[in-house]
Amino acid sequence: MKKYSLSEICQEIKISFGGQDILIDGIHTLNEATSLQLSFFNAAKYVNQLPSTKAAAVLIEEKYAHLLPSGTIALITDEPYLKLALASKFFAHKIESKGEHPSTGTGCDIDKRVRFGKNVKIGNNVTILAGCYVGDNVVIGSDTLLHPNVTLYHHTKIGSRCIIHAGTVIGSDGYGFAHTKTGEHIKIYQNGNVVIEDDVEIGANCAIDRAVFGSTYIRKGTKLDNLIQIAHNCDIGEYCLCAAQVGLAGSTTLERNVVMGGQSATAGHLRVGAFATVAGKGGVTKSLEGKKTYAGFPAIEHKMWLKMQAMFSKMLKQK
Repeated sequence: MKKYSLSEICQEIKISFGGQDILIDGIHTLNEATSLQLSFFNAAKYVNQLPSTKAAAVLIEEKYAHLLPSGTIALITDEPYLKLALASKFFAHKIESKGEHPSTGTGCDIDKRVRFGKNVKIGNNVTILAGCYVGDNVVIGSDTLLHPNVTLYHHTKIGSRCIIHAGTVIGSDGYGFAHTKTGEHIKIYQNGNVVIEDDVEIGANCAIDRAVFGSTYIRKGTKLDNLIQIAHNCDIGEYCLCAAQVGLAGSTTLERNVVMGGQSATAGHLRVGAFATVAGKGGVTKSLEGKKTYAGFPAIEHKMWLKMQAMFSKMLKQK
């Protein structure tokens, strides 16, 4: 992993820095950053994470800087999120067309029209059909099947006994931008990856975005239908079921055995409890308890939703 001096990063993103120079190998959240990583603070709800962060340096407004640990460098800015976006480019994976033959186990059946990046590792008895692209540093577990025209972006990890249907894209960039004061949109480079655990099946033409930092997870035994969007940093629990056209916004967590009906969706940064069901077209706007069934927009308990529909129907008839 390439490292950059903090002074070099600060010069590029136009932040004053006059302290002792150090090397930085990446960017992560306040909770996850190591002593070699840069972090950022742009939302008051995370203020309790400042005193305990292990980050080497933090992009932060001056009024919060005193809350950082003594060993963490405060990089003062009134636009920490924008500066994060500019710094993220340093650690973006270099995209290139060059590839090499993958490391494969025994019994694999790989069509000659498959293209590979560098340092690809493939287990035993893997089948990869025509038109697939497998990017740099991808790992594919044993007994997995990729149908035609599946795309695995760099650093994706696929478990064993998975089935991925035609046209699905795993590891594409999440939809992340910072905004300037004049309304321009600056790309936040998505430098995480996607991890698909064992026994997962993913339908045709799905899109599963890589994480900004860390990983987007599809946990063991989960089954996704066709035409599903999973945004960056989602964590889909074990044995979940998602019907066609489900859309999950960034950093959604589904606990185990959640069922999402067709065309249902979630807002970002929320959690759906284990064994919950969201009916078709349900719109989840806040975190939901497990072991209940929800419907409607915004999603409420199904029994209440049915009563509301009956009440509306009665009111209309009275007119």
